[in-house]
Amino acid sequence: MRRPTRTAALAVAAVSTAAAAAALLPTLGAAAAGAAPACAVSYSVTNQWDSGFQGNVVITNNAAPTTSWTLGFTFPGGQKVTQGWNAAWTQSGTAVTAASESYNGVIATGGTVSAGFLGSWSGSNPAPASFTLNGTICNVNGGGSATPPTTPPTTPPTTPPTTPPTTPPTTPPTTPPGGDTAPPKVHVSGNKLLDSTGKQVVLHGVNRSGTEFACAQGKGIFDGPVDDAAIDAITSWKGVTAVRVPLNEDCWEGLSYVPAADGGANYVAAITGWVNRLVAHGITPIVELHWTHGLYTGNSAGCTDVNATCQKPMPDAQYAIPFWTSVANTFKSNTSIVFDLFNEPYPDRATSTTDQAWACWKDGGTCPGINYEVAGMQDMLDAVRGTGAQNVVLMGGLAYSNDLTGWLAHEPADPTGNLAAAVHVYNFNSCANSSCWESQLAPVAAKVPLVAGEIGENTCGHSFVDSFMSWLDSHQVGYLGWTWNTWDCSSGPSLISGYDGTATAYGLGLKNHLASLG
Repeated sequence: MRRPTRTAALAVAAVSTAAAAAALLPTLGAAAAGAAPACAVSYSVTNQWDSGFQGNVVITNNAAPTTSWTLGFTFPGGQKVTQGWNAAWTQSGTAVTAASESYNGVIATGGTVSAGFLGSWSGSNPAPASFTLNGTICNVNGGGSATPPTTPPTTPPTTPPTTPPTTPPTTPPTTPPGGDTAPPKVHVSGNKLLDSTGKQVVLHGVNRSGTEFACAQGKGIFDGPVDDAAIDAITSWKGVTAVRVPLNEDCWEGLSYVPAADGGANYVAAITGWVNRLVAHGITPIVELHWTHGLYTGNSAGCTDVNATCQKPMPDAQYAIPFWTSVANTFKSNTSIVFDLFNEPYPDRATSTTDQAWACWKDGGTCPGINYEVAGMQDMLDAVRGTGAQNVVLMGGLAYSNDLTGWLAHEPADPTGNLAAAVHVYNFNSCANSSCWESQLAPVAAKVPLVAGEIGENTCGHSFVDSFMSWLDSHQVGYLGWTWNTWDCSSGPSLISGYDGTATAYGLGLKNHLASLG
């Protein structure tokens, strides 16, 4: 949704460090006293429940720059890595290896890189005693604890988040009859999303705003808590199976104006942790590009800033292509994660004809009325597929994703066939009645999977979304409500008044409707 800059109460869910690098072993007996070790590793358990945990490693390179790296350590308690990110994780017996990906193999002298994983444990969960980097001993971890620490985040939130639980979700991911364990591994077949067993997947859920704007405004990374308790509150709404995660291009890429604590590796690690927590709770994350770089001051401009401090009509190719290359590399190992290439395109407001707008939408380049080289949908899709990612990719249309009239005629070429359409519909949009839905949305839904990535109304009521959800159900189209944030619903669609899941009058429409689906 396009929205003005908000001053929202901030609750940062920071990744705490459970154990800092401790006593460092000299690699040679003749090493000079006090000489810096070749490398150091900080290992932390950022969350733990009855039989599982989430871990993180931060590697510091004190030697010559690397072109690739391999981290090695041994689990002393028989723990098992079940899933990982930012590295290729393997395990043989108790020995664990994490090898760099193509995008993070270089660690400059004095530089750091982080990687994370989900694991299982039984009995106890002690930290590894030592680590090696490319065969060189880095450090002995001096007491990493399996219990997350209570050290507060670097930037304290204005509204403290609730205490994270030490137990897993009250309702763990289930195995639907004849289908994948939640969240499903999704792919496209005709006009449907299917899981790996061939069962149809219809996504229902919520948007979780904050990660697109807070980091660019010096307000941390999240707007409100994103811990296990927060996810439990989301899943307490029966029928929620998906959460849309909006991203900020400049924060992901760590541009200089973004506070260091909120950008670059810190932002990537926080988003990766959030996405993987959603997966661990059986939720399908939809990762999408929301605020982008590029100077645009034309019709309907949201800001006059070149930085990603508002939504632009289309992404700037100079930044969007490396952004999607990095995001796809980060999440490509898990096809339960869906990509949404660009939140709400509006090149139709900048160009003089609809044909020009759709051409800009698909192919980018030099677009009339936009003063930077545009990344078209084909460009961004090519960047994703160039990494080998097979994830389902969503694409919204013109007019802030409300107009799909030219979507099928301008559908980009996808070698994997895993392409789907997205639409956003609010009561104040042009296409906001059943006759428009039948003439514009139904033909697209008959050809490719369609997901209503944002639905809502600005009345604090739910009569409009009730009507639209019924139409979507009849066409087997999934939908996600905007937004799971505790804002005033009289100033925009806000589903909740509390992060415990207390619904607003508007949010009750989505909550009750999903519950009625059984």
